[in-house]
Amino acid sequence: MNETEIIDVLREFLWAGVRMGAPIILSALIVGIVIGLFQALTSIQEMTLTFAPKLLVLLIVFWLNAGSMSQTLADLFRRSVIPIIAGA
Repeated sequence: MNETEIIDVLREFLWAGVRMGAPIILSALIVGIVIGLFQALTSIQEMTLTFAPKLLVLLIVFWLNAGSMSQTLADLFRRSVIPIIAGA
């Protein structure tokens, strides 16, 4: 295994991490913007108002995407890591 193969596998894993993390990060961003606008419009400056809904949305999005995330990791491992271990 040479440096090019290592970089290719690393690149695949990094892009998989971006694809798996994107729904969670985007949902946190959207909820944060909506709550920030709500706070600016109503002049409510409560810290738990930003934390609790964001946490709830993140948990829901993670729960909904956990199956596809694990499938992505399993496919990536099967396609990239196992052939390297087997020496193919």
